[in-house]
Amino acid sequence: MKIQTALLSVSDKAGIVEFAQALAQRGVRLLSTGGTAKLLAQAGLTVTEVATHTGSPEILDGRVKTLHPKIHGGLLARRDSAEHLKTLEEHNIDRIDILVVNLYPFRETIAKPGCTFADAVENIDIGGPAMLRAAAKNHGTPEGGVTVVIDPADYERVLADIDGPAGQPSYGLRLELATKTYAHTAAYDGAIAAYLSSLSTPEPAQDQAPERNPWPRTLTVQMHQEQTLRYGENPHQAAAFYVDQPVGTGLLGSYRQLQGKELSYNNIADADAAWECVRSFETTACVIVKHANPCGVAIGDSSLHAYQQAFKTDPTSAFGGIIAFNRPVDAATAQAVSGQFVEVLLAPAYTPEALALFAAKKNVRVLQIPQGDAHNAFDVKRIGGGWLVQNPDNYQVPQDAFKVVTTLAPTEQQMQDLMFAWKVAKYVKSNAIVFVGNGMTLGVGAGQMSRIDSARIASIKAENAGLTLASSAVASDAFFPFRDGLDVVADAGASCVIQPGGSVRDDEVIAAANERGIAMLFTGTRHFRH
Repeated sequence: MKIQTALLSVSDKAGIVEFAQALAQRGVRLLSTGGTAKLLAQAGLTVTEVATHTGSPEILDGRVKTLHPKIHGGLLARRDSAEHLKTLEEHNIDRIDILVVNLYPFRETIAKPGCTFADAVENIDIGGPAMLRAAAKNHGTPEGGVTVVIDPADYERVLADIDGPAGQPSYGLRLELATKTYAHTAAYDGAIAAYLSSLSTPEPAQDQAPERNPWPRTLTVQMHQEQTLRYGENPHQAAAFYVDQPVGTGLLGSYRQLQGKELSYNNIADADAAWECVRSFETTACVIVKHANPCGVAIGDSSLHAYQQAFKTDPTSAFGGIIAFNRPVDAATAQAVSGQFVEVLLAPAYTPEALALFAAKKNVRVLQIPQGDAHNAFDVKRIGGGWLVQNPDNYQVPQDAFKVVTTLAPTEQQMQDLMFAWKVAKYVKSNAIVFVGNGMTLGVGAGQMSRIDSARIASIKAENAGLTLASSAVASDAFFPFRDGLDVVADAGASCVIQPGGSVRDDEVIAAANERGIAMLFTGTRHFRH
């Protein structure tokens, strides 16, 4: 069935003139509305206004313009139904074979500072979703149906199919675009529901920006399947990887894999832990992660230096680990990394020489991630029958908010080490104890039920790696509940400690630090990570 008519009404004008020109060249009649119609006419195209087509003018300040039988009849008539086609003829209704629609920019509108309630409501599209849903429903059968397009990236695919043997988009493409459309309208309605359910007052003033609760009563989450995975955490678990739409710049979901085997569930989880940690550093850094915990972190004069220092922390755990850099990887760094077994590499860029070296290790997964400062809007943890939702732990305690609670104050070098240790501790599973010295981790204790056990394990790790903890700095992600944890790190050689404070026995712990000649800072903020 030859393509007869296309209706184009878009807020995103990217590529629409060229697409309309291509359709017109193929003998397709163009219908349009408002600004889109004006733009096409200015480009010299013959375009029929929807109001002219329906014989009904736009009314109610444009709220009603496409809600008409000549539009929805043209969209919903089944192409394989003689009765439907006869009805169209009887009522002088033309088929609409292609629908190109973008919805009013509701999410963009409410994101503007000072957006009033009236402006938000006025940017709730009604006719657009109605047409999109109608067209998607009638994507048809292999014999014919409506092609619905919401994304300029799909224009070329539609034209390529029209130029094919069938003279119209294939059923497979129509079904794919219909599916994409329903996902789009669902997300759009979800954004509206989330906005309305976040209002703090039941009767918001129309001409003011309403007070909004950051946690709406209705939370709609929509993600796109990036890939199905071989299995989940264990081989008996099925799994898939989904990403936000769109993915924020700088987040793991925007990765590009340059080489290597397909990523596994655990690869992705560990890669995210490594990337989030390494991108938190402003100076050149390297992070090595094993089982979601940093087992080696260091800053350095170069990526090579940072890697060499990070590797020293725990060479045993680094075997088969995930390695992340926040600076480009050069040939010297690649040569050093190639000397160990590594599962995944992450960096913002690689030199051609580095990639040539990694190419010899075909199984190594090499990921490139653009640098950026995007953060997830929230973190979720799935529990039976629900979700726990929270803000991500992005809070950075200003250094002037730290409180020296001991008689002895940290030296300038100790302060640098304490700041480094505190940053690393944020990414270590609780209970977390991190020993550092001169910009590198010396021992990491993670995920223990007792903080004192984490302290002991960190000391053992350092001893096994042949590293001294003399004059080291220590970070604890939460307070020491008793002085025994402080005594363990002091016995190991710590000279200074950073911790949140807040225990009922803070005075006892402070007294122990003074007794042991240790400088100690309280941050007032903890970094639990479960």
